[in-house]
Amino acid sequence: MERVLGIGGHFMRAADPAGLSTWYRDCLGLDADEHGLWRQEPGPTVFAAFDSETDYFGSRTQQAMLNFRVRDLDAMLAQVRARGAEVSEETQEMEGVGRFGWVTDPEGNRVELWQPA
Repeated sequence: MERVLGIGGHFMRAADPAGLSTWYRDCLGLDADEHGLWRQEPGPTVFAAFDSETDYFGSRTQQAMLNFRVRDLDAMLAQVRARGAEVSEETQEMEGVGRFGWVTDPEGNRVELWQPA
């Protein structure tokens, strides 16, 4: 059986694509080139389906949520907060999995930040 090798891209609609790309670069350090190519560090990727009634993604109209691995959750949340982004006060820890925090991008998408255990 053939299998996928990994996530090849994440595509999202935006009212201001250039502005949203700039936000991800400036707030989260996602340095994609002019074609959107971003070389991420190796590590685990979670692929999970959630119940359609979940509130975990924030708004019920949001159908999917990006999750980015980070080295230091507290430092990343402070960095994003200092740039004026909307940052949830809540963080969560799952034993053996890691710590989680959430930010909202300028288009209203909730984004999860994960510091693996």
